Amino acid sequence: MVKNKDIATRAGVSVATVSRVMNRSGYVKKETRELVIKAFNELANNDKMLVQSISNNKTNIIGVVIPDISNPFFGEVIKGISSIADNNSTNLLVCNTAEKIDKELKYLELFKTNNIMGLIITPKTDQSGYNSKYLYQLEDLGVPIVLLDRGINISHFNSVFVNNISGSFDAINALVSEGHKDIAIISGPMSSKPGRERFYGYENALRSNNIKVNDDLVFYGDFKLKSGYEITKKILKLEKRPSAIFAANNMMAQGCVKALVEAGLSIPKDMAFIGFDDVDMFEIMNLCISTVSRPTELMGEVAAEMLFDLIKNKQIQHKSIKEVLLETKLVLRGSEKLVIK
Repeated sequence: MVKNKDIATRAGVSVATVSRVMNRSGYVKKETRELVIKAFNELANNDKMLVQSISNNKTNIIGVVIPDISNPFFGEVIKGISSIADNNSTNLLVCNTAEKIDKELKYLELFKTNNIMGLIITPKTDQSGYNSKYLYQLEDLGVPIVLLDRGINISHFNSVFVNNISGSFDAINALVSEGHKDIAIISGPMSSKPGRERFYGYENALRSNNIKVNDDLVFYGDFKLKSGYEITKKILKLEKRPSAIFAANNMMAQGCVKALVEAGLSIPKDMAFIGFDDVDMFEIMNLCISTVSRPTELMGEVAAEMLFDLIKNKQIQHKSIKEVLLETKLVLRGSEKLVIK
C-alpha cells in the first residue's frame, strides 16, 4: 500500500498537501495536484481503483455534509453511513460546515467539480432567504441527494428525520407528571427543523397540561455547548428560578450541566433536567442524566440505503418523495429521576 509520506517525498510536497489531494479536501494548486497524482501513479500504477478515486472521472465516493463535526451525534450518523458505504465498496468524503452557509455552498461547488456518486446532507437552515440559490446548487450537482435530520423547504429530496415533536413532548410531559410547572427550555434555532419542532413539543406538552407558556423561561441557543452554558447561567440568575430545564440538543445539554455543576447544584435534587440525545460523557462522569434518545446510527444507515437505492436504479430522485420518520425514546435515569422536592 502506497503511503502518503512516500508520495510526498517523490512529489516534493508536504504530507498535508498529499492528504488534501487524496481526500479532495481543501485547495491545492493545479500544478501541485498534478505532481502528487503523477507521484502516486508511479508508486501505484497497478492500483486502478485508487487511481480512479483521485482522477476527475466518475468516482466511488459519496459526499456527506454535516454542520458540526464536534457533535457526537454526527459521529454516530457517519458510523451508520460508513457501514452501508463499506457494503457497497464506496468511500466517504465528509465535510464540516461549522453551521456556515457559505461553507455549504463551497462544498457543493467542490462536489460538482469532483463527480461524486451521491450526497447526504444536513443543511444549516431551511429558511426561504437562501433557498433559491441553495436549491439550484444542489440540483445542479445532478446526483441523488438525501436530507438527514434537517429539511429544506419546497425541496423534492428524500429525507430521514426523527419525531422531534413527540420526543420533546414526552420529556416535558414527564417533568409535569412529577410536579414541575416552571420548566425552562434551551431551544435550538427556530430557523432549523429540529429547533422548531422540539420547541413545538415543549409548547404542546405545557398546553396539554393546562400550563401557560412563560416567555421568561424560553431561551434560544445555537445547538452548541457554549450557548447552553451561558443560557443556563442566565436561568440561574432569574428571580423566580425554574424547577426544571429541558435542553434541546446534546451539545447545549453538556453546557447546561457544566453550568449547573459549577453552581454546586445536584441533578435532579436541586434542578430536574432532561436533554435531547445521549451524551456518553455523562455516563463516564457517573451523572444520571435523563434524555430523549434517538436511533442515531440507524438514521445514517437508512439515509445511506436510501441513497444507494437511487444510485443503483440510476435515479436522481424517486418518482415520489420518500420521508422516513424514526421514533425517539425517553430514558429516565437515576433513582430519584425527576421528582420535584
